[in-house]
Amino acid sequence: MELKVAKSKDFIYLHSNMANRHGLIAGATGTGKTVTLQVMAEVFSSIGVPVFMADVKGDLSGISAKGEPSEKFSERLKKLGIENHQFESFPVQFWDIYQESGHPIRATISDIGPILLSRILGLSETQEDVLNLIFKVADEEGLMLLDLKDFKSMLSYAQENIKQISSEYGLISSQSISAIQRSLISLEKEGADKFFGEPMLDIYDMMRVDSSGKGLINILCADKLLLSPKLYSTFLLWILSELFENLPEVGDLEKPKFIFFFDEAHLLFKDTPDVLVQKIEQVVRLIRSKGVGIYFITQSPMDIPQNILGQLGNRVQHALRAFTPADQKAVKIAAQTFRQNPAFSTETAISELGVGEALVSFLNNDGTPSIVERAFILPPKGKIGPIDDNLRRKIIQSSIIYGKYEKVIDRESAFEILKVRADQKQKQLEREEAMAQQQKQIQNERAYNRQYYDYGQRSSSRSYAKQKSPVEDIAGAVLKSAARSVGYSVGRKLVRGILGSLF
Repeated sequence: MELKVAKSKDFIYLHSNMANRHGLIAGATGTGKTVTLQVMAEVFSSIGVPVFMADVKGDLSGISAKGEPSEKFSERLKKLGIENHQFESFPVQFWDIYQESGHPIRATISDIGPILLSRILGLSETQEDVLNLIFKVADEEGLMLLDLKDFKSMLSYAQENIKQISSEYGLISSQSISAIQRSLISLEKEGADKFFGEPMLDIYDMMRVDSSGKGLINILCADKLLLSPKLYSTFLLWILSELFENLPEVGDLEKPKFIFFFDEAHLLFKDTPDVLVQKIEQVVRLIRSKGVGIYFITQSPMDIPQNILGQLGNRVQHALRAFTPADQKAVKIAAQTFRQNPAFSTETAISELGVGEALVSFLNNDGTPSIVERAFILPPKGKIGPIDDNLRRKIIQSSIIYGKYEKVIDRESAFEILKVRADQKQKQLEREEAMAQQQKQIQNERAYNRQYYDYGQRSSSRSYAKQKSPVEDIAGAVLKSAARSVGYSVGRKLVRGILGSLF
């Protein structure tokens, strides 16, 4: 199938059987990347391919409503020679980590794993090693880490049992655990506690088509999430890993099973360890055999590592401004990524492109890149710009999955198990303390009785010389009986009471 995306002298098509070979949408701010993203999402949806994209500016929700004619829009259609442009709405599913503008989307701590969690927390290499060890301890002791309270309980447990864990698994430092705990506090302040937990996202809930056969467009509300760049990029990477782990191998298909747009892609590779970059490269290379196409959206091709950039066969390059030597270098590198067109200078054209204009090169049916063309991106069929809150709420509540993720599930996991253990340990300590106190009282009573007996022996010789009064005999008998039947401290208290009443 040929997907109409842009027009030069003729229409430029993206071949659906090559769409899973990944792609790049690049260009400076304000040059038209967002509209290009919307147009490509629409053409994929129209052939029944589900799509995921992050709405980082808050203006992609309009794709769920029909576009509206305007004078400016009509001028663009006339300029491109497009007649009978049909406005359409597309099936949309809204998602939101913060549970404000879409269905809640969650992952468990265990599913995120120590590598991605370390990146979110900004841990050092040593701290990441400690985190790996804590995950290992949790696994071996059957402690499920589902949400942040589980993770915090596990960190406290590791801190309290640091000597035992170090002797069994390897040396860990209290300072490293404390550093992880501090990072976790910062993460909580960003609202990430809402992301961790259950029910966890079922990736197949994103891979649906509507009754008319259009692919579902999943829009992540990311304007707020983008304020936490590491959480944003790691979250998108987690979704990619879910697709990679859950989808079967399908080989080459007539059309992809899923298209994933990764906006603000430079955040994925900024300050990212080489080990994680290699993992990302591996996912990009292998996931296409599972029918998934990844399209990175960023300002410059230089934002993408070369080993990954080389795998992006479908390219749309909007304007880049060459004001500084670094900008000029970026323009030159961007030009070199295209198969050159003898009709114009690619490097010169990149700086001359207008808004909505781009250099376009898609893969041919045989997998080779087409000659780059200077073209205008076609107008979208959905509305440009955001929809109002009432329509958004209506779309959310009418979704087939509404209610599935809205209520948090809190089953027994590390927090509950460790709490029971702590309670049992406290009760055991209380029992031991009570037994020790009882033993001490018995010992005190015996010592008191011996002292009383010795005193009685010494005074017996004088008992005949000095006869006790009846009152003294009664008091003595009661005191002796009391001292024998109760512990030392209680006995002394009782003695003081009797003495007070008798004398």
